[in-house]
Amino acid sequence: MKPVDTIGASLPQRQSVVIQALELDCVIGVYDFERRFEQRLFLDLVMNTDFSAAVQSDALDQTLNYAAICERLQCIARESSYALLERLMGAFMTCLQDEFGVAHFYMRIRKPGAVAGTDFVGIEIDTRPA
Repeated sequence: MKPVDTIGASLPQRQSVVIQALELDCVIGVYDFERRFEQRLFLDLVMNTDFSAAVQSDALDQTLNYAAICERLQCIARESSYALLERLMGAFMTCLQDEFGVAHFYMRIRKPGAVAGTDFVGIEIDTRPA
């Protein structure tokens, strides 16, 4: 068994916290018929982070609190209305950067049922370094 002070010393370069298919209920759309009711969207999010401190301390405040992030993003979606997915994504990006200090991430927002003949339409952004 490794001593605690060496755990995490050789962690891989890329470390991520992943949120897959987070359900978001919001009023979104360009057309009146889209805005009559909340729609269900899905968010996929991969956030680059450094696990070193959390590996050593086993403390939640030393890593990204995915429960708090999910709750905050759901709140942003629920409490506002947007015409475009891009605007909602911009609000999420600002939140991740300003409130949680996440600079590098991959994000996809999916809108099922928006276009006939598709599983979903959506947008994505990847700010992670290559």
